[in-house]
Amino acid sequence: MNSHSTKVKFFRAAAFALCFFVSGFFVSKCFAESGQKKGEPVDSSEYIRTIAQIFYTLQSRFVEEVDPEVLYKGALDGMMKSLNDPYTVYLDAKDMRSLNDTTEGAFYGVGLSISKRNESSADNPAYVDVISPIEGTPGYKAGIQAGDKLIEINGEPTPEMSMETVLSKLRGPKGEGVEVTVLRGKSVTFKRTLIRDLIEVPTVEFGTIQSKENLYGYMKLIQFTPDTVPRVYEAIESFKEKKCSGLIIDLRNNPGGLLDSAAKIGDFFIDEGPIVSTKSRLSFESRSINASKDNTIVRDMPIVVLINKGSASASEILSGALKDNHLAYLVGERSYGKGSVQQVMTLKHNDGIKVTMARYYTPSDTNIDKIGIPPDKEISLSPEYTEEQTKAFLKLSEDETIRKYVESHPGMTEGDIASYAELLRKDYDLDSRLLRRLIRIEVGRTKEPRLYDLDFDVQLVEAMNILDQGNFKSLVKGTKTLKELQEEAEAKAEQGDSEAKK
Repeated sequence: MNSHSTKVKFFRAAAFALCFFVSGFFVSKCFAESGQKKGEPVDSSEYIRTIAQIFYTLQSRFVEEVDPEVLYKGALDGMMKSLNDPYTVYLDAKDMRSLNDTTEGAFYGVGLSISKRNESSADNPAYVDVISPIEGTPGYKAGIQAGDKLIEINGEPTPEMSMETVLSKLRGPKGEGVEVTVLRGKSVTFKRTLIRDLIEVPTVEFGTIQSKENLYGYMKLIQFTPDTVPRVYEAIESFKEKKCSGLIIDLRNNPGGLLDSAAKIGDFFIDEGPIVSTKSRLSFESRSINASKDNTIVRDMPIVVLINKGSASASEILSGALKDNHLAYLVGERSYGKGSVQQVMTLKHNDGIKVTMARYYTPSDTNIDKIGIPPDKEISLSPEYTEEQTKAFLKLSEDETIRKYVESHPGMTEGDIASYAELLRKDYDLDSRLLRRLIRIEVGRTKEPRLYDLDFDVQLVEAMNILDQGNFKSLVKGTKTLKELQEEAEAKAEQGDSEAKK
């Protein structure tokens, strides 16, 4: 058999393999379920035959020899991007390994939780959005914050990069540098070189906080993994032993994780009724996760939940469930607003796809996608800085002024920190509280990091003040569910439109 005949047979086999793979994977599972569109059946066979024909044509007639893997990856990547959903993506074998590393809790990277739109335009470039930095990582130490945008990586603009390309550039061998150009606000840009390190994704840190009158349990949930549930249980049991009068759950800068983990933690607090529900056009993807009294381990304990714009996905599931059940009072800033659920499907070549299969709804039957969850009491962690103050902050970081001073003054006390902060204010127009925080971080680099910083963290202090008031039951009972808040917002918007037309 000559080589041309062998190639033709191979190409035909590859084309038919793609055809049957696509039809077997998607048609039998999805179209068999949905199958109807306005009363008419969806006929996908013509599209699938055309895809297979084009695949074969490019293989057999393109001017240069084509690797079938290139066409295969390109076809899947293109299909995912055509849906214009930043969370529906094709994952090659390397991406799947990275995803597994993240799920398992360790990888080499820069420590930034990010998202990215697929569609980019001159008016609205698809930069890389920083959801939150992971505390203690290179990205965190470089001062990158939730809300920043990465506009270049190693000198290459990010708008036209796929999410997979972004991840491949940020992750890699330990010790190698990655230069990122960061956009903060509307106009302030700066560069940082991040040295890749081992990123161990933590789950829960906890301890107690003593106010003037009461002892409170404090637990910071960093990400939702399978390990988060037993760690939260351990924390709660510890707080019970110490007879804590209330609980503060810190979900700030928590980018999410596993939906089931968030639901199981919600079940620790909620006696009955829905914790979260998912709705899809496919019946088998829609479900409701309900609480059981048998799993409840916390009752009649005042709870304050801290959220901010870095709180996303599973952290919004937990905070939304506690809010809608009038079990917790939310303090901080509006959350990120990711109300969709993804599933990862492994394919035949160690690659895979991540697909948005459903949207989730809080107990009051509310989806918060692109809206977020508003706190019951809004309080900003730091004041809004002018452009000049932002530049002063960046200059302070770039000059490494604080690091050099701390290195030459070992053993600094809180008094020393306060004095040096006032000295810095003469050259840098920044809030004293922020300066003390930056100095304290530098002083603590060689020590075990603090669980909290009451001098800087006004949101945490406010949470303690709310618990100290002693009227928690009436306070939380008077809060509105997410459904009520969204209906109010819609009514105001309709009223505004009506008045504008008059």
